[in-house]
This record gives sequence, structure tokens and C-alpha cells, in this order.
Amino acid sequence: MSGLYLKTASSLMGMAKAARSATAGARFISTRVQVDSVRLTTPNGFTYEQPTGLFINNEFVKSHNGDTISVEDPSTGQKLVDVQSGTKADVEYAVECAEKAFKSSWSTADPKFRAQALLRLADLVEQRREMIASIESMDNGKALRLARGDVGLVIDFLRSSAGFADKLDGRSINTGDGYVNYTVREPIGVCGQIIPWNFPLMMLSWKIAPALAAGNTVILKPASPTPLNALYFASLCKEAGIPAGVVNIIPGPGRGVGETLSTHPKIRKIAFTGSTGTGRGIAVKAAESNLKKVTLELGGKSAHMVFNDADLTKTLPNLVNGIFLNAGQICSSGSRIYVQEGIYDTLLPAFKKYVEETVTVGSPFEESNFQGAINNKMQYDTILNYINVGKQEGAKLLTGGDACGQDGYFVKPTVFYDVAEEMRVVKEEIFGPVVTISKFKEIEDGVAMANDSEFGLGAGIQTESLSTALKVSKSLKAGTVWVNTYNDFHACVPFGGCKQSGYGREMGIEAFDAYTSVKAVRIKL
Repeated sequence: MSGLYLKTASSLMGMAKAARSATAGARFISTRVQVDSVRLTTPNGFTYEQPTGLFINNEFVKSHNGDTISVEDPSTGQKLVDVQSGTKADVEYAVECAEKAFKSSWSTADPKFRAQALLRLADLVEQRREMIASIESMDNGKALRLARGDVGLVIDFLRSSAGFADKLDGRSINTGDGYVNYTVREPIGVCGQIIPWNFPLMMLSWKIAPALAAGNTVILKPASPTPLNALYFASLCKEAGIPAGVVNIIPGPGRGVGETLSTHPKIRKIAFTGSTGTGRGIAVKAAESNLKKVTLELGGKSAHMVFNDADLTKTLPNLVNGIFLNAGQICSSGSRIYVQEGIYDTLLPAFKKYVEETVTVGSPFEESNFQGAINNKMQYDTILNYINVGKQEGAKLLTGGDACGQDGYFVKPTVFYDVAEEMRVVKEEIFGPVVTISKFKEIEDGVAMANDSEFGLGAGIQTESLSTALKVSKSLKAGTVWVNTYNDFHACVPFGGCKQSGYGREMGIEAFDAYTSVKAVRIKL
């Protein structure tokens, strides 16, 4: 271990001690009851200590009223553990701790200290990446090989965000000899963050990493079905030397925890990933409270276009990744496939064969399975209902169309074709392994069909023509356009939507726009 690392680690520990001292006399400290962890074993044999309390001020504590959330394994439907369920009073406590941490140490520290904390955190995740991936699969139901990819992106993004910590600079502005003008980018303060259940750890990192690198403190609410890795990650934050109050994790109901984060007058920023309806409500509450800054990553009904010159050997796996990755539980899933008429009749049987041979469904811990379980019973029922709606509307079924397995929440990959554009299965987000295929003739016709949606999160293009790729990418109304790939994320590439898919960006330097404010200074000479 280098001397520089030892010096940095020592400094971080000093900051943590200072933050603890700053909060030691607060009125609420003596009333918090600590909660022990529970020993769990994943289906593939990792035994670990699972935190079950709310993580506030670097302690796992009991909720204000003692309520709990029951967490189940969606691949079996069996209960795993109970975790504490937060309340408005718990958020109030966390806000006080986070505000003290923001003012006392974190926001004013040398940025390299924040960077080193994030790098240490990334190292801890990497050291335990297989176990963390296993927790993700057990809690969420996704295939283990996909969970491994999620953890890899988390590690990359933590390190990428650390690299920006000391580069969030302002600029000088020349207005003539009579003045000196410059800008600075400053952290906002306490940030509220609400994440969904489809990518529990990855979405957590997308929210927490840029906020911390910029000097903010955070209070994050994980989705009720998937709190396990968020709480385990919190223990790693403490181990990495992040001071008390900087990171707070509070599982709990949206009406209690989520609403309080959205309306609290001391929270200056709210970030939300989830449904469009819930996001709209959060935006209204944020405006009515204190006009806090808002970023929203919402629903999608993304178009995936296949042109006549597409290479099917490349296209078929891209179409599968576009819709059946994570059992279709991705906001950007390419759930509307548009195929140019010259290749349509060739693609249909090839796609049917490829899906039935490669998209194996079953236990997330069986390495050969591509698709795991649907995350929860409510979503499982919603998907099956949409499949029945598609059949009733007259959509033709190419493959799938049923549940499968005796235990847990499993749905066969389902493909409808020869659909009408006004059908509900074409217009509405299903958030499951269900895709529709439509035919178009001219490029302009296909683009018009692809853009005929209130959503604008992702889009895909399969073509061997650079001209077609560039022309269509420019025409599609989407936050991300993938060409000859799909659902292909990178820590340095921003992700987010337009239209009713929300606003603001995750990842890349653009993510820091949401977690900083610009101050202009003008000095008359």
C-alpha cells in the first residue's frame, strides 16, 4: 500500500471522525436503536451478513415505528428476510444528519479525498463482485450472468465518477478590461434519490456516485422488493471511510419515505427512476415544496429498427438483448421491432428459431439460463394480462405467450407479429419479455412509426449502411440510439430520455449537471 494511499485513508478517517463529532450532541442520537444483521446464504453458496436496519449516520438502526418489509426470492416465491421500513420521522432524522455532514466536512474537503473514497468503495465492490452479483440475482431474480455485468458497470462508474471529482471546474469570461468574471460549480446540498427494482445496485451507483463526487450528501430509497444490495452497499460505504451522514439508505413505502424526500424543504435535489405516472407526481411535489432540482428517468416503449441490408447473424442477438435481457424489465427495452419489408419474411422464422433456442428461462443461478424470474408477483400478473390483451386484440403469436415453471415468477419470451399500431401491446409499456414486430416500406415510414410514441428513452438501428445509420439516428426522437447493438451501456456515455421518458442524464460528465449549481462572480476593477 502506497504512502499516498495511507495518507488519503487517514485523512478520510479523520473526516469521518469530525462528522461524528459534529452530530454527537444532536437530540436524536440517543433514541436510535441499532439493528443486527442476519446471516444469509445465496443459492450458489455465498454466506454473508445481510444488514437489515435503516442506514443513517453510518449506523444500521430500527425504524421509527418498527415496521418491516418482507423480502422474497422471486425465483422461488419464498421469503428471504425482513428489513426495517422507514417513515417520515426516519427521513427527518436522515436529513438532519446529511445536512450536518454536508456543512461540516464533505462539501468543503479537497476533491481528491472524495475521489479516494469512491475509488476505495469501487475496490471493495470488486473484491466481492461475485458475492454481490449473487445477492443481486437472489433479490431481483435476474440471471446471474447479467448480474455480473451489472456489478462490473457499477465498479467502472464509481471509478469514472471519482475521476471527475477534481475536474468540476468553472470558467473565466472576458468582458473587457474593466472586470474579472468567472464561474464556479458548487454542490447542491442534501439530495434525495429513489430507485426502482429492475437494476437495484446499478441504479444506486448511477445516483450516488456523481452526487458524492460533486460534494453532496444523499438519502436514497431503494425499491421495497429489492433492498438487500443497497443495504450491503451501505456497509461498504462505511468500510471505505465515507463519513457519517454522507450516505443514508432508507427502504420504505413511497407514500412515506418517497413523498417525504420529494417534499422536504431541506432536500435540494430529487432524482427518480421509475414509472412515468409516479415521476410526474414527484415533479409536482418537488415544485410545490421548495422548487428543488429534479431529474427523472421514466418509462419507455423503444423502437428497434431493422433495415433490408441488416446482417441477421448480428441482428438476431441484438434483438434478443434489446427485449429479453433482464426478462424485458428495462425501461429502454426495444419492445417495438420495426422490420423493412424486404427482410420481414426472412426475419420472422429466423427470430422465432433463435429465441426458442437461445432464450432459456429458469433459475437465475443456472449458468445456461438467459432469462431469470420476473421480480415480483404484481409485475408477473401485469405481464400475463398484457399477453392476454394482445391475443384478444388479434395480434399474431410467433412464440411464447404463457407462464412457465412451477415455482416463482417466470414468463416465456413472447413475440407478437403483424400487429396494428393502435393495439395496447404496441402503445403501452409492458415491462416484461414481450415484443411486437411490425413491417415498414420506406425509411421515412419506419421512422414515423418509431417516433409515434409518447416515450423517448431508447432506440435501435440494425443496418450495414453508415448513411442509413447516421440519417435515422438523427431522425429518431430518443435519448439514446444504439446502432448494431442494444442495451449496451458504458460509464462515460450519458443515458436518459426525452418526451414522457423524463429529463436529466445518468453517467458521463452530463450527470454532474444535476448535482452542481453554477455561481457567477463579477468583479469590477
